[in-house]
Amino acid sequence: MKNKRSNEQNQQDPVLQEAFNPFSSLIKHPLLKESFRVEWVRLGEVLDYEQPTKYIVNSTNYDNAHKTPVLTAGQTFILGYTNETQGVYLATPERPCIIFDDFTTSFHWVDFAFKVKSSAIKILTLKKPVQINFKFVFYAMQCIRFNPTQHERHWIKRCANFPIPLPPLPIQEKIIRVLDPLSALTGG
Repeated sequence: MKNKRSNEQNQQDPVLQEAFNPFSSLIKHPLLKESFRVEWVRLGEVLDYEQPTKYIVNSTNYDNAHKTPVLTAGQTFILGYTNETQGVYLATPERPCIIFDDFTTSFHWVDFAFKVKSSAIKILTLKKPVQINFKFVFYAMQCIRFNPTQHERHWIKRCANFPIPLPPLPIQEKIIRVLDPLSALTGG
């Protein structure tokens, strides 16, 4: 992949060190009990995005008796349920996605079929072919410290350029085996 940075290069950059401090601590955690090289990649190098236009709900007359959830990337996450059957994004546990609010930069992991309320969402998926665990990228994104100050779209302009640490795939999977149960305990 292009624009890879070595761990040593990023240790010299105090802004990157500060931005990824919690994540760096996790990678150095003694439970991993092995030494490994971490490369840095930009989110846009490993994630594709899709505009949600064809998945936007037509009616906001939600009803819990309906089957298809209508999502927002904000704190509410599930706004309600619709009976619309056209334009449903078919995420599954085998083919998940991340919904990303382009204005607030909040995001959620989604592994079930859904519709969205707003065009402000980007649907992020893993680029193919890459040797990266998608869930690892999701957890790495949670460690990025960025608070938007202006009401503008952020994915293309800023967030796609954020670097994340990328250890070897077996290490990514070990980290996920630790974080998944912890995330489940906290309702994540």
